[in-house]
Amino acid sequence: MDFVAGLAAWPGAALIRQSGTAYLFVNAAHILGIGLLVGAILPLDLRLLGFFRNAPLAAIGDFLTRAAAFGLALALATGFWLFTVKPAEYLANGAFLWKLGLLSLAIANIGLQHAGGYRRALATGEVTLAMRIRAAISATLWLGALLAGRWIGFL
Repeated sequence: MDFVAGLAAWPGAALIRQSGTAYLFVNAAHILGIGLLVGAILPLDLRLLGFFRNAPLAAIGDFLTRAAAFGLALALATGFWLFTVKPAEYLANGAFLWKLGLLSLAIANIGLQHAGGYRRALATGEVTLAMRIRAAISATLWLGALLAGRWIGFL
């Protein structure tokens, strides 16, 4: 618990606890990161699943991947910052723990997708069954994490 107390005492946490404006900007940046992430990853997952075949994977894949990566980095950084405001409360919140678990699985799935020939598929447009399965898992995990994040405030 000393680590958790240290997070709560971090000057960044104190800043957004004491300043509604600072909290507003960090929270808005978190929402922007989530929007970029989900707004890029879902169309990409759907394309890998066989939807939107008129959009060449080679044309959209790299852009959507980079947009999702930027969104993920922004969401993780700002999410951690928001977590430091009340870390003990968040760690006691079941929805928050679900969100962390789903995020961990979704990030691991990114690694599996990229290790499973994702770059080759971008170049050739040939999507394997395994890639389609990982895309379905990805969409499910990211939407689950989004819902768990919204659920946090209700517990």
